[in-house]
Amino acid sequence: MSQRDDDTAREAARLRRELEEANYHYYVEDAPVIPDAEFDRMLRRLQEIEAEHPDLVTVDSPTRRVGAPPSEGFPEVRHAIAMLSLDNAFNHDEVRAFARRVADRLERDPETIDFCCEPKLDGLAVSLVYEQGVLVQGATRGDGRTGEGITANLRTLKSIPLRLRGEHPPELLEVRGEVYMSHSGFERLNEQARETGGKVFANPRNAAAGSVRQLDPQIAASRPLEFCAYQVARIDEARWESLHSAQMHGLRQLGFRTSPALEVVTGAEGLIDFCQRLGEKRETLDYDIDGAVMKVDDYRWQRELGYVSRAPRWAMAFKFPAQEQTTTINDVRFQVGRTGRLTPVAELEPVQVAGVTVANASLHNMDEIARLDARIGDTVIVRRAGDVIPQVVQVIVEKRPQQTRAIEMPAECPVCGSRVDRAEGEVDAICSGGLFCPAQRKESLKHFASRRALDIDGLGDKLIDQLVELEWVKTPADLFRLEVARLSELPRVAEKSATNLVNAIDRSRQTTLTRFIFALGIPEVGEATAGALAAHFGTLERLMAADETALTAVSDIGPIVASHIHAFFAEQHNRDIIDDLRRMGVTWEEVEIIDRPQPLAGQTWVLTGTLEAMTRDEAKARLTALGAKVSGSVSKKTHAVVAGPGAGSKLERAHELELTVYDETEFLTWLEAIEQGEGDEEVRDE
Repeated sequence: MSQRDDDTAREAARLRRELEEANYHYYVEDAPVIPDAEFDRMLRRLQEIEAEHPDLVTVDSPTRRVGAPPSEGFPEVRHAIAMLSLDNAFNHDEVRAFARRVADRLERDPETIDFCCEPKLDGLAVSLVYEQGVLVQGATRGDGRTGEGITANLRTLKSIPLRLRGEHPPELLEVRGEVYMSHSGFERLNEQARETGGKVFANPRNAAAGSVRQLDPQIAASRPLEFCAYQVARIDEARWESLHSAQMHGLRQLGFRTSPALEVVTGAEGLIDFCQRLGEKRETLDYDIDGAVMKVDDYRWQRELGYVSRAPRWAMAFKFPAQEQTTTINDVRFQVGRTGRLTPVAELEPVQVAGVTVANASLHNMDEIARLDARIGDTVIVRRAGDVIPQVVQVIVEKRPQQTRAIEMPAECPVCGSRVDRAEGEVDAICSGGLFCPAQRKESLKHFASRRALDIDGLGDKLIDQLVELEWVKTPADLFRLEVARLSELPRVAEKSATNLVNAIDRSRQTTLTRFIFALGIPEVGEATAGALAAHFGTLERLMAADETALTAVSDIGPIVASHIHAFFAEQHNRDIIDDLRRMGVTWEEVEIIDRPQPLAGQTWVLTGTLEAMTRDEAKARLTALGAKVSGSVSKKTHAVVAGPGAGSKLERAHELELTVYDETEFLTWLEAIEQGEGDEEVRDE
């Protein structure tokens, strides 16, 4: 081997080692040691080396997590040691009975027996087999004796080590654990599915189970799956610990994630206390659990206790109340949210779900109703997971009675009577009574007074809440009728504070057309769009008179945004409030319409992290002046991302979508060239 080849082999080995170390700290320790961008750079370099030198590819390379060809079917795998199920306890008396049976069989004082407890994850049980420290087999539980070989899919999970950590791993190791999906990952997956017309899953468990049993490993790789180890089934005798809790600690050292909530307790009351505390935390967790698992901690005692036909005597699951139940939809009403969005809410036959009586459940929107094929009178499955409004996840069509009624979107807002507008291609239906609708009042006023709108200093959220609840302010125009004497009557508002607020309101009468348009709170109209409208039309009168065709002539305004703007100004309630604001002295200078170059027209940019040479507001202003739209979220439609120090999930999302990412120095150089008319306005191809 030449010196160059030898150096390349060493570089590949170093990259594999450092990438796996980074994976361990990120997915097991939850403590990243390198930035995501650096991880991606290293992975790309390793891919380049392996593409040029196939002989350097190893079975445990991080590049092997993705890319296996689709399988025609899963092989049958016979478990060396059966994957048994657990007996269940549903109340504290049954937990005490379990602890008493254990103590009686061991002929020991029940208060001297330690149990290792952890949450019972609601996912799919799998087995992993390692030989000489390398993952060689992954299988489902199946019927407990025989499962399906899904090794290629499990290799894609970054929380599963492909090679065990440490210099001297066990020669043989079989680890069992749960594949699951977090709530946040599940929501992202379903959101992407709705955007692309893909399959929407009913719950995280179904999503996880369905993902690991896909014949194409690329599908599993694209899903936010996690793995948590809960048992050592086989290991070299010399490596066997005497306690289950110690064995779990050993698994972490080998590179596995184990439950951070794992705890050793003593006796029946210790078990009950753990189950109670876990139950109280259940709704705050970012993953589903359906109970707690309780195991005798000492392996010698486990062996002495043995098994019954299908379950160990030394372990039991305490089951929480089910988070899904069956009930019927009696009716559907539509709630109006703070932004005017109408949400259909099913009125249910009351049912106990996870220990709480549920009488209402969200149906989200009309598209979700169509997907579910839900009708009034249907029998449905209701789910309550996390601190959220319960939701209908499935209609049991087989139980549909003959007399059911279709669910229809109302033509008028159920709160204010304004027209309900749903633009073609939009999921949400919006009440067009923006400034007038009582359901939107508080948020409309907070937006109107915010720093980037009319910038009324001293008019905070709590004060607006008070003014609305006292019915002193019903529309933005009422703010300009407030007087010092009346404001001084409010709790914790002294005369000086009231005077300062009235003066701030008075100063806000003189504004700009861009700020005023933005302050109106028209759906989908942010600062950049408000500025584009002001620059294009020059006066509010021309804007209000524009039809949808004229609105789509404005840079970066498509049919959906145009329909929202047109619907807003077509609503007489909104026009009346605008007239009232002008009578109260709110004014601005007309905008001179200048035909200036817009080289970034049609492009969407995202700013994230801390910029050092300029503020993000300044960067945003310079981009919008060139015709770009600056968004707060990264999507497939994003053209480029500017990332400063401290960039987080937005930068991670940009890398996932393979978008162009600028650091601040690159961005400034490129921006100055564009502003001087010297640069190429096309985003550079990386």
